[in-house]
Amino acid sequence: MAKSDKTLTQQNLRAVVVIHAALVILSLAFLVPLIWMISTSLKEASEARAFPPTWIPKEFLWGNYSEAFNYNKENLGYAPFAVYGRNSLILCLLTVVGTVVSNAVVAYSFARLKWPGRDVAFALTLATMMVPFPVLMVPLFGLFKELGWVGTLRPLWVPAWFGAAFNIFLLRQFYRTIPNELSEAARIDGCSEWGIFSRVILPLAKPALAVVALFSFMGTWNDFLGPLLYLQRQESFTLAVGLQSYSSQAGGTPLHLLMAASTMVVAPVIILFFFTQKQFIQGIAATGLKG
Repeated sequence: MAKSDKTLTQQNLRAVVVIHAALVILSLAFLVPLIWMISTSLKEASEARAFPPTWIPKEFLWGNYSEAFNYNKENLGYAPFAVYGRNSLILCLLTVVGTVVSNAVVAYSFARLKWPGRDVAFALTLATMMVPFPVLMVPLFGLFKELGWVGTLRPLWVPAWFGAAFNIFLLRQFYRTIPNELSEAARIDGCSEWGIFSRVILPLAKPALAVVALFSFMGTWNDFLGPLLYLQRQESFTLAVGLQSYSSQAGGTPLHLLMAASTMVVAPVIILFFFTQKQFIQGIAATGLKG
């Protein structure tokens, strides 16, 4: 019996080693473009275009970042990255707040309240996930044009205050893991339904709310199609659209400066995830969702 247990332990150890080796290899494959981008951002122009490419710059040119920030600044209509960054931060803030507030309330209704047609309404809500954005793109643009919102940030953040099927589903799944006895105890003590939601459910749902907020921030920060559709003036561009505009200035921005600008755009999301990865993983695990 002891020998059998030892054999199983060795097999488990080999399986763990193989799995971790595979994960490391896959991680390196995903890291290659990021490493190449950062490496190129620190090279001089001739070295950035060299073939075969070199992974380690001969000289680390940190000045490329300040040069990229001010490149082609004399052009008419040029808006600095500080303006793009401000627009992106404002948009992310409004979108994250709207997403967390609206989805938390709607998900609570589906998870904890009993009302006629609740399950049918929830099924219809999930069905909206099957509708691709290109199908809605033209009617939404027509609607926002009639409202006079085209050319402003409003078409990009106002819809976040009306909920999204995936976030509603994720939060609903988390709410259902919270024991009903807690709500019943609060109800016996005279707590209203809103009080139960705000004082009992929301404090316990912080991991799931953090996941929703992180998803919303990353999606908004990296969104390109939405700002491309609705924003018309360069002064209102977000970083994603501003970077595309930047890359086409003067017939094409030098590669090393373009990679420096791209690194500055990507860095905040990477830093955010680095500091919130624990809450992110805990939130995903707590909802019961498994990929």
